[in-house]
Amino acid sequence: MELNPEYYLRERYAPQGIARFAGPYYLVKPLLPRSVQMALRRRHARRRAQREFPRWPIEDVLVRHQEDSFRAAIRANGGERVPFVNFWPGGHRFAYILTHDVEGPAGIENIERVRKVERVHGVVSSWNFVAEDYPIPPGLFEKLRADGCEIGLHGIHHDHRLWRNEETFVRTLPKIHHYLAEWRAVGWRSPVTYRRADWMPRLGALYDSSFPDTDPFEPQAGGCCSIFPYFIDDMVELPITLVQDHTMWELLEQPGIDLWIDKSQWIREHHGLVNADVHPDYLIRQDRLDLYDEFLGGLTALGGGWHALPREVASWWKDRAKLEADAEGATVAHAREVDGRIVYDI
Repeated sequence: MELNPEYYLRERYAPQGIARFAGPYYLVKPLLPRSVQMALRRRHARRRAQREFPRWPIEDVLVRHQEDSFRAAIRANGGERVPFVNFWPGGHRFAYILTHDVEGPAGIENIERVRKVERVHGVVSSWNFVAEDYPIPPGLFEKLRADGCEIGLHGIHHDHRLWRNEETFVRTLPKIHHYLAEWRAVGWRSPVTYRRADWMPRLGALYDSSFPDTDPFEPQAGGCCSIFPYFIDDMVELPITLVQDHTMWELLEQPGIDLWIDKSQWIREHHGLVNADVHPDYLIRQDRLDLYDEFLGGLTALGGGWHALPREVASWWKDRAKLEADAEGATVAHAREVDGRIVYDI
């Protein structure tokens, strides 16, 4: 039976909505000592890391499907390479974006320290704020935009209420549209990455970035299995393709950034999108800010990368969808088969 990418991209294989344990857990969470919370989550994380599908930290089902599609086209072309519009503009081999979800006042206070590190590496980032959970200092958005950054909406409240049922979702949409317009934001990232594929286009954003490619650790486990942007109706989805910082350092107790570096290299080899979700709230410790600094050094050293803001990647993906390989201004790449492998000439 032919594989249908939509089955994975829209998570049709997984139960829709919030996991059964998530609601009760977040109700009692404020009553539990921090040490108890983390012990419970770490024990649960160890079990989840062993899930067979989507595999973690890399699930390549759609990468293999893409290669199979090119292989069939090459063989239908008599073995000759086939042209296509390059995945990324300007002949770049992969793309990378940096995104930050600000979860509270401590994160706001740490923004400048994080930006100082990013400036050293010549990179810019997107900052996603929760609309009604904490005060946002006057002028902060303007300061970030002046520094080349982007503002996104990270929900009205940092909880699961929006996703309880469709009635609640629809009732909240006017408020979501209001903040997107008032903040001049075109991107959405759901709190705790809660999501329903069929609902997302109604958010009214240019892009969403709430779907991981694979993540067994979030309350809504699963993933879209894609390291490329894709469309949910007319909205662009920018999947989160690296493990989140809190998961890596707190749940899995990893001492360094090997998971980030190794996955970034794999994504580069397959010409995808590196999308890092890093919280300023978890970079307050100097050693972790130093690790983020190290990560940026490694990421920017990877050759052939297009560094952009999320809105630029989403706009490019929309433009690319309208291009043909022989169109004026299109960057043409070629796929060819070498010893059974698909190689891209970019």
